[in-house]
Amino acid sequence: MPATSKAQQKAAGAALSAKRGETKKSELKGASREMYESMSEQQLEEFAETKRKGLPEKKSKD
Repeated sequence: MPATSKAQQKAAGAALSAKRGETKKSELKGASREMYESMSEQQLEEFAETKRKGLPEKKSKD
């Protein structure tokens, strides 16, 4: 499932970095911390690899 906003894509990238041990879990905040705890590495990869072109900055509240 691809990310629906640039913010979501960035948060997934940060969480994926922590899952891989490249950054510390304690450095994660907000959505990236939640993603780290609730998603697998494969799911995070799918979100993080989403192309940013054409995505809104933030997901609209519909």
